[in-house]
Amino acid sequence: MTPELTSLAWVAAFTAVLWVPYILNTIMVRGLVDAVGYPAEPKPLAAWAARMKAAHYNAVENLVVFASLVLVANAAGVSNETTVLACKVYVWARVVHALVYTLGVPWLRTLSFAVAWVCLGALFLQLL
Repeated sequence: MTPELTSLAWVAAFTAVLWVPYILNTIMVRGLVDAVGYPAEPKPLAAWAARMKAAHYNAVENLVVFASLVLVANAAGVSNETTVLACKVYVWARVVHALVYTLGVPWLRTLSFAVAWVCLGALFLQLL
């Protein structure tokens, strides 16, 4: 497996488990019945859990773009130092983004998102 595909696998796995902490908070705050149901007036999540839920949504949205670029690069046989570095940095930028988003650190959240976006741009440029 290429390093780019390995990075994609790590990002996908991270995104796949990112929901667990905020769902546990949902169960703790609302109880199991309301957590799996559709209460008319649900109790609010803890602030960190609400931010983590937003970070998870953002991760899912960006996974679509990252996966598309990595898979197109793989299909086209494009793999070089730039694509490998962009993918590795992207993985860590997304981890940092989720952590600082959850902790409520606004500037680092924006910076980590921007770094990940630059990585997506670098991957796209390698495909041109």
